[in-house]
Amino acid sequence: MTIHIITIDGPSGSGKGTLAAKLAQHYQYHLLDSGAIYRLLGLSLHQKDLIDSLDQILILEQCVEIATHLDIKFISDVKGTQIYLDDIDVTETIRTERVGEFASKVAAIPALRVALFERQRIFAQVPGLVADGRDMATTVFPEAQAKIYLTASAESRAERRVKQLQGMGLDVKISDILSNIQARDKRDMERTVAPLKPAEDAFIIDSSNLSIENVFTLMTDYIDAQLGK
Repeated sequence: MTIHIITIDGPSGSGKGTLAAKLAQHYQYHLLDSGAIYRLLGLSLHQKDLIDSLDQILILEQCVEIATHLDIKFISDVKGTQIYLDDIDVTETIRTERVGEFASKVAAIPALRVALFERQRIFAQVPGLVADGRDMATTVFPEAQAKIYLTASAESRAERRVKQLQGMGLDVKISDILSNIQARDKRDMERTVAPLKPAEDAFIIDSSNLSIENVFTLMTDYIDAQLGK
């Protein structure tokens, strides 16, 4: 049986996570939040005081071993998806800016990307998968039938992130968030392995001035055409 795969790539704050979840629910497909996997590994390495020593060969070998045996769980219910690392609920923790920076460091290391590659591939199961990340279409699932690249200006993404964090009760400055986003974009786009970029056959959407509903409609129209629905 054919496994339908929909990929959504793009920079941080473009709305990938929200829309990927809506698409997975709409099509009743499995969901892969690849960014969460990188954030979980980044958090784990930080907790073990290893995140700032990835340039040391012996430390990197230890980190690869940790990545290979990372104890993570995604548990979905009516309230959403809860994410566990070593049986501890880290759903909110991994969404912080600091852990996002850890994830970006992890993603820039080829050996760690390889260690996480197969872990992501096994999410492709019948009837289908919606995979959200930065290199889903270009590297992890190049065979995907529907490939979307969702982007937005750094300024609009910073505004969204500030509102999200303020909604969590955090006091943040938009200038700090914008600087972090620009730094992550640069690191993700310039890394030597699987840099952030659209697949050649991707459907590109700029969500800067669009609502979630507008983007969702554009996506489903494109996906339905690609999957022959």
